[in-house]
Amino acid sequence: MGRCYAWLDTGTHDSLLDAASFIATLQKHQGLQVACLEEIAFRQHWISAEQLQKLVDSLKNNYGQYLLSLLQ
Repeated sequence: MGRCYAWLDTGTHDSLLDAASFIATLQKHQGLQVACLEEIAFRQHWISAEQLQKLVDSLKNNYGQYLLSLLQ
């Protein structure tokens, strides 16, 4: 695997918790969402800015704010 990839073993309860903590830390410190389907769809031009805006309008939370930042 190259850069920007991480192999996270989740075969046990402890390793699943470790993986969840890793993702939470990464998202918090990098200011990015991991596996954000709306972001992927927007960046791949599978949905338009107008469609993303409709999603943003329906989400009155931090996730919606993150999606809004993609439009700016």
